[in-house]
Amino acid sequence: MIALIAVAIITGLLLGMPVSRVMASISNGIGSTLGSMVMVLALGAMMGKMIEDSGSAKKIVFILIRAFGKKNIQWAVLLTGLSVGIPLFYNAGFVVLIPLVFAISATTGLSKLYIGIPMATALSVTHGFLPPHPGPVALAGIFHADIGKTLIYGLVLSIPIALIAGIYFPRLILKRDQSATVQDFSISEEENLPSASRSFITALLPVFLIIAGTIGSSFRMDYIGKPLFIFLADPTVALLISVIIALAVQKTGISKAMESCAEGVKSIAMIILIIAAGGAFKQILIDSGMGETVKQLTGDLNLSPLLLAWLITASLRVTLGSATVAALTASGMVLPLIGSGVSPELMVLSVGAGSLMFSHVNDTGFWMFKEYFNLSLKETFSTWTIMESLVSVLGLIGLLVLNQFV
Repeated sequence: MIALIAVAIITGLLLGMPVSRVMASISNGIGSTLGSMVMVLALGAMMGKMIEDSGSAKKIVFILIRAFGKKNIQWAVLLTGLSVGIPLFYNAGFVVLIPLVFAISATTGLSKLYIGIPMATALSVTHGFLPPHPGPVALAGIFHADIGKTLIYGLVLSIPIALIAGIYFPRLILKRDQSATVQDFSISEEENLPSASRSFITALLPVFLIIAGTIGSSFRMDYIGKPLFIFLADPTVALLISVIIALAVQKTGISKAMESCAEGVKSIAMIILIIAAGGAFKQILIDSGMGETVKQLTGDLNLSPLLLAWLITASLRVTLGSATVAALTASGMVLPLIGSGVSPELMVLSVGAGSLMFSHVNDTGFWMFKEYFNLSLKETFSTWTIMESLVSVLGLIGLLVLNQFV
């Protein structure tokens, strides 16, 4: 956060902006970025923490394991990651699911990586493509994109990408069975976990409400229920309703659930500040004319705005490490390209896809994956880095195809 604010100030001054305008631009960037998303982030963090503390995430895993069996266990883990990853931040989702990955591995005798890559893929896909995850929400606010449409387009992309990178990729590169002894984890009893219906409803309700609201409000004709659908399509409203329902169905009691909410918000305080600082840097790039300069320099390249946005974001991701910072920085550069007739929703997803490209040693996700799975650097590059790059490149290809129909 400190680095982003400092760089924003220095960049503005070096680009010839007056000092007073630099600080005003930073204030506007922080306000415009957080104003459209801070409640979504806070409510999403509350939802995620309640899902974690109530045991709903574990219950979903157990149900899917029973439904799919050992032969198709990767599918169960992938679906769990997608379900849990939408309301949970990547790091939180990883920490919640990794003991279950090890437990499944120990119980079934399958390789930890064979089970773990589908989980990591699902969390990466939600991080790049699926609001109400914070990255896509922040970008949707910057590009003035419809979050409901972004979610629907993101789901269209996410399902085939998750299957290729999460199911078929590990099957190609990994041995199915254990080659070494794993830690002694065992799947705990389900006695104290919530019911299946409660678990799935609390985890997926925000997504269902946003999709239903978007579809219901997309009809051009006016009808009695249309204002209600417009109301539900707002992610703040959808998450608020979901949090209230989650609070109502908690067995632990309101006071315990409210403690979970408070802890959830505390856990994202730094993330919110980083996003705010990224918004400040983005605004400096816009107000200084950097975005227009990029547009002029690339005007003769005859590249699709989606491809250009992906290239710029991917370059920043490889350089900076953080997917969120790379996406927010790139958004300020490519925002003027929306005037080229491209859908703002697809621009959100293009930047999101670029932000996942080639995760390496300057990314915390790289080290989390390496240490939890006890891999060498070479093994981490050949599994995690390739998987992330595959998700990013497939996302770009899917967007270019989708652009022909939108």
